Amino acid sequence: MKFAREDRSVLADWWFTVDRQLIVVLLALIGIGCILSLAASPAVAVKKGLPPFYFAERHFLFAGLGIVLMMGVSLLSPRQIRRLALVLLLASLGLMAWALIGGPEIKGAHRWVRVLGYSLQPSEIGKPALVVLVAWLFSEASIRDDVPAVELAVAIGLIFAALLVVQPDVGQTMLVAAVWGALFLLSGQPLRWALALVPVGIAGFAGAYFAFDHVRRRVERFIDPSSGDNYQVERAVQSFSEGGLMGRGPGEGVIKSVLPDAHTDFIFAVIGEEYGVLACLALVALFAFVAARAFRYAWREPDGFVRLAVIGLSLLIVLQALINMGVNVGLLPAKGMTLPFLSAGGSSTIAASLTAGMLLALMRRRPDPGRVRKPQLRPTHAGILVR
Repeated sequence: MKFAREDRSVLADWWFTVDRQLIVVLLALIGIGCILSLAASPAVAVKKGLPPFYFAERHFLFAGLGIVLMMGVSLLSPRQIRRLALVLLLASLGLMAWALIGGPEIKGAHRWVRVLGYSLQPSEIGKPALVVLVAWLFSEASIRDDVPAVELAVAIGLIFAALLVVQPDVGQTMLVAAVWGALFLLSGQPLRWALALVPVGIAGFAGAYFAFDHVRRRVERFIDPSSGDNYQVERAVQSFSEGGLMGRGPGEGVIKSVLPDAHTDFIFAVIGEEYGVLACLALVALFAFVAARAFRYAWREPDGFVRLAVIGLSLLIVLQALINMGVNVGLLPAKGMTLPFLSAGGSSTIAASLTAGMLLALMRRRPDPGRVRKPQLRPTHAGILVR
């Protein structure tokens, strides 16, 4: 793609201001996910009585839609991103409430609604929208005293978290709470308020442990693997030792044939078995690049909203990836959380692409108003000031 510097079209402006290296890495992650869907999903589809490439075809479809969405959203300005986030958050909250009332129950949870024949998880779409709006509210709190911005950020976060807990989806609640807390700390709020978040977090985790049987069982199995059925996690951990450094080879793994979630929650274990630890480390490096690129941009960004939103969106992607990988290698209790861009699932793919599109849009190079010097006014012979 080539554009002349004199070209002032929307696409030309986008091309010269977007972070092209970040785009390459994000497209690489999406492409890797498509390749892995061909390796991991056929065995799962056959076990479910579906055509072999049922999940792979769906993954390719949503990956294509995700790329279009990511590129389209990356064309927007920061103001348009805020407006989009507001619309998406309101829609997400409404659909999350509807899922609790009239949505189907899947594995004991009410997280999905049916849209055009597909299952949609509204909370996935709401996460990046929540991060953007909370970042804007925290940035406004530092420059305006006439708006209860912090109180609104707290209220929005509590409403979103409450709907997640009721579904229940404790893993996503912890992820959203972690990103919200990071934005709270980085926005320069009083330290005593930040310290108050620690007991709140501990109380929330303890409440989830005692209120939900599946959370208690997962924690207990993580602490004492002999206390219950821990087959999926144990098999996932074993796959890394069987794969070694270089892996068994594409298509030679067996974990995808024995785990029902090999194409979603345990896709990282499939990578470890078939492509080896070195491939896993390369994948970690790609996610680390996303975080490093975003934090490097945020460090130099003068706009408080953009700075916080970039950090929050990148944390949303990278923390979810780390949680998924941590479960796969046995460092964290099982949480049922997908690996962004790689795991099969329409809602997960679309949400990750939306998050990436917002991140690209906010990281586009813009002139710093503080550095733009206007020509000084000078008087003419007629006494009129001109530039």
